Amino acid sequence: MGAQRGLDLLLKLGDGGSPENFNTVAGLRATSLSLNTQTIDVTHATSADRWRELLGDAGVKAASVTGAGVFTDDASATALRDVFFSGAARRWRIIVPGLGTIEGAFILTNLDYAGDYDGEATMSASLASAGVLTFTAA
Repeated sequence: MGAQRGLDLLLKLGDGGSPENFNTVAGLRATSLSLNTQTIDVTHATSADRWRELLGDAGVKAASVTGAGVFTDDASATALRDVFFSGAARRWRIIVPGLGTIEGAFILTNLDYAGDYDGEATMSASLASAGVLTFTAA
């Protein structure tokens, strides 16, 4: 994967419809996606040369997403606020340029609003995966 424009990493919220439509959330200036898995240590007294051994394909997988920027319209601001206060897992789509699309259920775990007296109001949000995610290559 060669260099990509950061602004092309998009965070989209599903509308819950059938078929589901996804709308880009706010005017994000910075976004990040983190994919993680827990490891299961199976090291024992006779492990070769006392090197740690891990059990493959056994740990819990998780993803987290963060974004920060400005609201470009009232609909985005309302949608994020409603998702936060509902506490419900919603379907999100994360588009990673040059890599592909990750889609699935996430819970909005953090929603911050900030602003300076001489600047625009900003927001930041964090999501935690809440179920199986699918990946579609670009």
